[in-house]
Amino acid sequence: MTDENLDWISVGRTDDLPRGRVKTVTARTTSICLVHFDGQWSAMNNHCPHQRGPLGEGSIEKGVDGKCWIRCPWHGWDFDPLTGKPPGGHEDSGQQMYPVDIRDGEIFIGIAPEPPHETTVTDVMVDTLSNWGIQSVFGMVGHSNLGLADAIRRAVVDGRMRFFGIRHEGAAAFAASAYGKLTGTPAACLTIAGPGATNLLTGLWDAKVDRAPVIALTGQVQTQVMGPGAFQDIDLLSAFAAVTRFSQPVLGSSNHAELASLACKTAIVEQDVAHLIFPDDVQTILSDQKAGAPDGRMSSAPVIPAASEIDKAAGMILGARRPIIVAGHGAIHMRDQIAALAERLDAPVLTTFKAKGLIPDSHPNAAGVLGRSGTPVASWFMNEADLIIALGTSFSNHTGIERGKTIIHVDHERMQLGKFHPVALPVWGDIAAFCDALAARDCKSPDAGNQIPELAERREIWKREKNTRLAENTGHGIHSLAIFEALGRLVPDDTIFAVDVGNNTYSFGRYLETKGSQRVLMSGYLGSIGFGFPAAMGAWAATQDKEDLKGRKIVAISGDGGFGQYPMEFTTAVKYGMDITHILLHNGELGKISKEQRSGEWPVWETDLQNPGFAAFARLCGGHGVKVTDAADIDTAIHEALEHPGPALVEFMTDAELV
Repeated sequence: MTDENLDWISVGRTDDLPRGRVKTVTARTTSICLVHFDGQWSAMNNHCPHQRGPLGEGSIEKGVDGKCWIRCPWHGWDFDPLTGKPPGGHEDSGQQMYPVDIRDGEIFIGIAPEPPHETTVTDVMVDTLSNWGIQSVFGMVGHSNLGLADAIRRAVVDGRMRFFGIRHEGAAAFAASAYGKLTGTPAACLTIAGPGATNLLTGLWDAKVDRAPVIALTGQVQTQVMGPGAFQDIDLLSAFAAVTRFSQPVLGSSNHAELASLACKTAIVEQDVAHLIFPDDVQTILSDQKAGAPDGRMSSAPVIPAASEIDKAAGMILGARRPIIVAGHGAIHMRDQIAALAERLDAPVLTTFKAKGLIPDSHPNAAGVLGRSGTPVASWFMNEADLIIALGTSFSNHTGIERGKTIIHVDHERMQLGKFHPVALPVWGDIAAFCDALAARDCKSPDAGNQIPELAERREIWKREKNTRLAENTGHGIHSLAIFEALGRLVPDDTIFAVDVGNNTYSFGRYLETKGSQRVLMSGYLGSIGFGFPAAMGAWAATQDKEDLKGRKIVAISGDGGFGQYPMEFTTAVKYGMDITHILLHNGELGKISKEQRSGEWPVWETDLQNPGFAAFARLCGGHGVKVTDAADIDTAIHEALEHPGPALVEFMTDAELV
């Protein structure tokens, strides 16, 4: 090809490379070893033919023959600095060379025009994922997923996907899990083979046990070295077997569009984890397959509760004097129907922690969270109830639903009904349809009083109790109640909270008053420390993808122990301009564990933490950070953080005993 037909790409200036040196440069996407030797310039293919070692990271050394050679830094293969030929090489051997042109001190390398892109296996599969609605991918680009990463890059360039490069793959899985919990649709997480893949497992277990859809995309070593134990070669199919509902390797002979479609359908329909394994060499195989899509493969079929079950439920409610409603996360999208039924029955509504905010605390029928993270108001009505209408709850032992009570349990998943113990009436069906059917009937007992005035009285007692607690001061830090009282007042009515675990979470569940249409994301059944901030990243991504979530504020809650798990993800949030306000309760210890040691009559041991200044850390990362030591400054600090257009961290120095 003549020089005039080449694309001339600038790769730097002559001052950048001293005589007798080599360096790696990139012309468009071509990796080149640039050489300045003996007053001349040359450019050759950067990959040593042995194992693709980077010649540009090598050096020019004098051989035993007295001649100077470029020496590959990996295994010592030699090449002529100006011709690219090896010692004793034939005329047709050696490195591919590229013409070099120096123009006013600027170095240009001539390369052939970029050929049209040819569709690969991973192009087909990424296009299929996109057609199924996968919009956000969290992960890390690495040596065993480069072909897949390039297919994702093309989707990003086309505006069909977003990619968020994280600092630890565990955070990618937590972010994808939170995305699934919030939207009911999957995000994807991308890793390399070996340790990158195994780092996903904790976050994927979080998704699995909380029934959140996630797509895991893991690189793998080349097929010809799988099995004997090559570098980063582990049996990913076995490693992921327990945590996935669908897990398949992608082979050259696979039906690639079908594999991607089945992964998406499994994640969405089963609300579970689907996993695809991509051997390195398969990723760039050319393909003439067409991308898959959900058309003709999905149905909308809400299960309407049987009329006989509605009749039974109505009869049981008619016979109850003190019915209550307990709403779980499975009922999170039925807030209007649940509120209407509660108002019809003059019944208090208690929520599980995962469903906190389903009915706002400002609603007359709201009794707050039930259980270990709950309020005495909810406990009171649980104790006094003679009928529990449990909607979309899994009866976690942390929630504390009294098993000895008469229970109507409604869920759209049959396996959840009476899962841990028998109930008086299990009802399989859509929760909204159940509530609508009962709200249309006159099924309130004439002997049942109106519990709402009593509820208002119990809430007032709890308010006075909180005011008493606010006065507590041991001189060791701010009371968590003061923080969450202010936060509840100051955040928008549609805030999405991502909470971690520990004392900070118990205080959040107990003290923060929800309003409007707020949502809470948590690591429910897994209860994993470190969930909070990565979950906030997943929630923020969802607000960019989903029209019904756009503009909603994301607030992360954690203690110093939880944030310390993935602190560098704050730089991820800065990189992508994520508008996340992080409320960090810093007490210098794993406070919940200290409390458990004391209550179990163990000595308190190894729960103290050596921490940096987290507010200063946030500023060093490029975000907003402020440290608060005085309760008088709480409102101002939270307000400023909420107003900051990007990642903001408020570090509250708190008392581990005042929770």
